[in-house]
Amino acid sequence: QVQLVESGGGLVQPGGSLRLSCAASIGIMRDMGWYRQAPGEEREMVATMTAGGNPNYADSVKGRFTISRDIAERTLYLQMNSLKPEDTAVYYCQIRSLGQNFWGQGTQVTVSS
Repeated sequence: QVQLVESGGGLVQPGGSLRLSCAASIGIMRDMGWYRQAPGEEREMVATMTAGGNPNYADSVKGRFTISRDIAERTLYLQMNSLKPEDTAVYYCQIRSLGQNFWGQGTQVTVSS
């Protein structure tokens, strides 16, 4: 059973920063990513990292968000800077293992003054 536990969400003012963490129950040298879903919207890709460590970002977050990982700690991170109200969403961690996608429970990020 693959388990992913996200943390680090919260309420932040526009222009602020947050760092999300995703602790995995398995090794993370796999394709992983961060996705988000706002109310009434479909889930969308925010940032992904290949098993080899190559990052990819949605155009809306390029230059503001950074995806990284600590292989020894089995943890994926998302550093979010210059946050905007439109970044408000539930953020989900995803990992691909044995041909399946596994998801965490999500962490709420709210950007508001």
